[in-house]
Amino acid sequence: MQDSGELPGGPWKGSVTMKLGLLGRVLGHSLSPEIHTKIFQALGISGTYDLVELEPEQVGPFLTQETPAYNGCNVTIPYKERVLPYLTEISPEAEKIGASNTLFFTDGGVKGYNTDYHGFDQMLQAYHIPLAGKNVTVLGNGGAAKAVLQVVADRKAAQITILVRSREKAQNSLSRFLAAQPETQLKLYTELEDLPGGDVIINTTPIGMYPKTGVSPVPASFVGKFGAAVDIIYNPAVTQFLADAAAAGAKTCNGLHMLVGQAVAAEEIWLQKKLPAELVPQIVKQLEENFK
Repeated sequence: MQDSGELPGGPWKGSVTMKLGLLGRVLGHSLSPEIHTKIFQALGISGTYDLVELEPEQVGPFLTQETPAYNGCNVTIPYKERVLPYLTEISPEAEKIGASNTLFFTDGGVKGYNTDYHGFDQMLQAYHIPLAGKNVTVLGNGGAAKAVLQVVADRKAAQITILVRSREKAQNSLSRFLAAQPETQLKLYTELEDLPGGDVIINTTPIGMYPKTGVSPVPASFVGKFGAAVDIIYNPAVTQFLADAAAAGAKTCNGLHMLVGQAVAAEEIWLQKKLPAELVPQIVKQLEENFK
């Protein structure tokens, strides 16, 4: 990786104009436009990246319009599952997870992918947090949790525990994963006192995210029972959850690397090109300055 802070270019400079966006409901604090702008600059691509805020009833018409308004879109809360019925093609990982965060508009329809999966997996490798043979606890059961859980399973964790607020809702939303991983333990937050802890704890909930900072989904006493803590939140850089873990001596990691990793993976889908490996850590390094 270069030390100058300048991003690596590629052989596609000046050859592509992209119109991209992020599909969600409330997007005011998203970092995605800045990340994709940095990717455009690195590759010499002319492109735009819009925030596309829609109400639930607007999602279907947006995805089925005869002439798509965008080349591609990322998808965030709360629409990662809502978009599925409108896809004409779905990638193996998105189908297995049951959520899509990346859409590619083509002449043949809308293709759906899940680059959260790749972003999270790359982040664990970058921060040297192994899951094989480990006892892993995941907080939450939303669209992001599905991708995280699939990585945890594919990385051969020995035991997977999922902490949720409603067992019934979790059984419905995670039915596919639970059927494939029947040894998974589904526990309620009210049962925390009876749980022993483990090796890695992962927060996939929005609790502690800006602007509602200073709160954690679980007590510090529980976080302290794990050797490593991962929070997919990136703003603030150190959530209360991670601060509690660090105070207990755990290795910690926030979600910035995952966010950049999934963005680069999405650009690879839209451009149909493999992008330079150093792009992700270089952009992460630049963005970390925003949260100091």
